[in-house]
Amino acid sequence: MLYYLFEYLDEAYGLPGAGVFQFISFRAAMAVITSLLISLVFGQSLIDMLRRKQVGETVRDLGLAGQVEKQGTPTMGGLIIIAAILIPTILFCRLDNIYVIVMIATTVILGGIGFLDDYIKVFKKNKKGLAGKFKVVGQVAVGLLVGSILFFNQDVVSKRKVLLQSQQTQEISSEWFQEKSVKTTIPFIKNNEFNYAWLLSFLGPEKAKKWAWLIFIPIVIFVVTAVSNGANITDGLDGLATGTSAIVGVVLAIFAFVSGNLVFSDYLNIMFIPESGELTVFISAFVGACIGFLWYNSFPAQVFMGDTGSLALGGIIAVFAISIRKELLIPLFCGVFLIENISVMLQVSYFKYTKKKYGEGRRIFLMSPLHHHYQKLGYHESKIVSRFWIVGILLAVLSIVTLKLR
Repeated sequence: MLYYLFEYLDEAYGLPGAGVFQFISFRAAMAVITSLLISLVFGQSLIDMLRRKQVGETVRDLGLAGQVEKQGTPTMGGLIIIAAILIPTILFCRLDNIYVIVMIATTVILGGIGFLDDYIKVFKKNKKGLAGKFKVVGQVAVGLLVGSILFFNQDVVSKRKVLLQSQQTQEISSEWFQEKSVKTTIPFIKNNEFNYAWLLSFLGPEKAKKWAWLIFIPIVIFVVTAVSNGANITDGLDGLATGTSAIVGVVLAIFAFVSGNLVFSDYLNIMFIPESGELTVFISAFVGACIGFLWYNSFPAQVFMGDTGSLALGGIIAVFAISIRKELLIPLFCGVFLIENISVMLQVSYFKYTKKKYGEGRRIFLMSPLHHHYQKLGYHESKIVSRFWIVGILLAVLSIVTLKLR
């Protein structure tokens, strides 16, 4: 909204300083500051309201240190995160940008699914919350919506640089050509673009391009479901999911800025995605919201985000990465989410296998997800979270290095 207001004031009245709103970097900085202020200023008010309404966490006794003390801690704090993301986005983003529209829709839908789950747990006194199949249906619906928009919308394009040689002078020049494709980025590989349509190349070039959605949309659905569940599973210790998401957000902000900038994308020899630079403003609000929420969510937590926050955070990260064609890097910069997911899958699979084979279920970890394994080993919650953050930072740095290391 403010973008359009100051654009009008600059063009109509030549208001000094109004033109600064044309710069993505300025609006991204304003989004971070605004989201931080919203989280810090209104966070305590929301926590107090949740306490008054007795919206507290119900904790199952799993024999973990410090677990009983968390009984009754306000939950559904993800409302703070969602508000701190959406308000700066509406204020500072160009709302006619297709990528911004997709991100707003993702935030609202997955936040709504998480809110419904928390509502059933807290107010209906049903510890299971929303049935797992309904969560999956919601995640699939988001993936289907996002995949369809990114494939069929004509505003979603990329540009590639082509070298041309003049027949008369033999001089070599370059031009940027716009194309509609489902290409993505392969990390650590030279000439690192992969076109999903290649998987249908047996149909011929034109048909492969036309029917590439049969490959692209299922991939989008899988990524959205996997990452949102990964964030949900990771949200088991004070500040773990929040801090990890903030780290991932910084990586995505860098990727969005360079991918949407013609000069930087040309210099780094990466895919140039017109209009995607606007996503830098959105993800800056995301980072600010996570850091602001961490003020109240760090150990000992005054509030939990609940599924309202965790499902939204994971979905935002997944859809954002897909939008800037960096989904194949998700296992790297979302490595903490991945290992948490894998630890649960390994634990459950091995338990079922050994129970069938030996009549008694056995475990790989003392408890899953992985952060609970370290709790069982006697590590303090704060130390586990800090070390997971360090791993997340190392993975983030390595992800950024992929811009040149290939």
